[in-house]
Amino acid sequence: MSRFQRAPGDPERQRATSLELFYDLVFVFSVTQVSHLLLNHLTWEGVGQSALVLMAVWWSWNYTTWVTNELDPESVVVRLMLIAVMLASLLMAVAIPEAFGDRALLFAGAYVAIQCGRHAFLAFAAHERGTPERERAERILIWFAIAGLFWIAGGLAEEGTPRTLLWLIALLIDWTAPLHLYWLPGKGRGASQAWDVQTSHFAERFQLFVIIALGESIVLTGAPTSELELSGERVLAFAVAFLTTAAMWWLYFNYVATIAERRLELSEERTKLARDGYTYLHVLLIAGVIVSAVGDELTIAHPGEVLPGKEVAISVAGPAIYLLAHSLFRWRLTGSPGWKRPAGALACVVVGLVFGAWASALVVALLVLAVLIAVIASEYVSGRRRSARGEPTPLDALNQQSLPS
Repeated sequence: MSRFQRAPGDPERQRATSLELFYDLVFVFSVTQVSHLLLNHLTWEGVGQSALVLMAVWWSWNYTTWVTNELDPESVVVRLMLIAVMLASLLMAVAIPEAFGDRALLFAGAYVAIQCGRHAFLAFAAHERGTPERERAERILIWFAIAGLFWIAGGLAEEGTPRTLLWLIALLIDWTAPLHLYWLPGKGRGASQAWDVQTSHFAERFQLFVIIALGESIVLTGAPTSELELSGERVLAFAVAFLTTAAMWWLYFNYVATIAERRLELSEERTKLARDGYTYLHVLLIAGVIVSAVGDELTIAHPGEVLPGKEVAISVAGPAIYLLAHSLFRWRLTGSPGWKRPAGALACVVVGLVFGAWASALVVALLVLAVLIAVIASEYVSGRRRSARGEPTPLDALNQQSLPS
């Protein structure tokens, strides 16, 4: 049992607190930094570096979310811990543009301080001796410490391949640890039952991060547009970028977020489902939004021009990744990926292949937006047909299954 346990069974205490929303502000900046890193390095190397940085940023935020799912953010001690993590996260975000250059050690050191510091607090201050929570925190701390050696070594290593290889090893350790349930020699795997996922709070926190990414998308397109000459083409490109972001919001929050939260609540393997569907797969949703935002900025900057191949690829890849992530998320939660969103992802790729070489950036963006709208419309039509047949909505069907017979 934690000394600072979140009060169980109280719905009001299971929602995101003002401190957690304050904490998230750092990650608005972090996501913007990742977007600019990608925008300024549109090469395969730049894509790889941006992906690595995003995975580190996501992993630091994600673990804090699991922690605050159990701890009471109203506790003074927990608040101080979160503020310390927030400061380290801000330093990590500051280092992102030069994470593979002069600020590599700052980036790696801040990340290690976040992960090891947070779980040192859990292992030695928050949890009582001999409890499953204490053992779990100690296991995670050991894994973070081992990975931390590679993160710091990478920060000190020569710029280029040596640094990248060391950080890839560190990332591999960090990202595979939950799959092995933090196995230790002589102790084996940890117990998945050691986590008690408070569903409403947990799902809401990940939904809020999607909002952060979507909000950053609006900032990334709005700020540059305000500094450019506003021709008719550019205003239309800006409107298309905004509507694309709105379509992404619609695709997630219209019913996916609610159904996913309900499925998580009803699952007998809630911890594994939370790990797979939220911890691992939601980062693909965030990546899709970030890449889409970069593509939108390129379109707004050059609406009437035919973009180079790599910029066309970015423009169509964002929505395609986002739709594919939705399919994988549904597959993990329901066992079926559906067909509408995978078809939409494929259609985005086809737009890039068929039109990218000769159509203007604005035309490509309009076609991608048309694909997203078509996916939304097809799901709306399916819902109307289901209603006409007298069948329950997916959420109603879930609620009916949960009723005692």
